[in-house]
Amino acid sequence: MEKIVTESNIAEILASDKPVLIDFWATWCGPCRALAPIVEEIAEEFDGKAVVAKCNVDDCSGICMSYGIRNIPTLIYFKDGKVVERTVGVVPKADIAAKLTNLI
Repeated sequence: MEKIVTESNIAEILASDKPVLIDFWATWCGPCRALAPIVEEIAEEFDGKAVVAKCNVDDCSGICMSYGIRNIPTLIYFKDGKVVERTVGVVPKADIAAKLTNLI
């Protein structure tokens, strides 16, 4: 189950003792819509092992500025609340799973 990132809950999400993946997206973004089902599958497969969250860039401009989001979709991987990796664009499910597995 994906969490929804907001300006008020991002600190709580990043405080997780598990790796965190945040998908930065927008409703009007075609590639974001293509990536969405992949992220949903990852959320199900990594349930209990990692936190998977979505951040709508139109609703969270402060978060986007603080992480330098310039293009979407952007996936940012966090460990212990710190950015460890990011990918931009649609990426294969296997790549996302491998990156998360390495962080567990």
